Amino acid sequence: MKNNLRNAVQQKRQHLIDELLKLGVFKKNNKHLYEWTLQDLEEEYVQLKQVIWIHTNSSAPKTSQTFE
Repeated sequence: MKNNLRNAVQQKRQHLIDELLKLGVFKKNNKHLYEWTLQDLEEEYVQLKQVIWIHTNSSAPKTSQTFE
């Protein structure tokens, strides 16, 4: 049972590392991704995905128009 959990955690870590590498993240604060905890990897991934989503789904700034 312990090995199954350990393997699942390691697979999750590796998946997040792979995804972050695809997004261009290799290290942060002089720590390589493989040195990060699972929680650190998850938080970074969620933050980046939110930024990317906001950036890709935001429309051009609206201008105010006044009519006389």
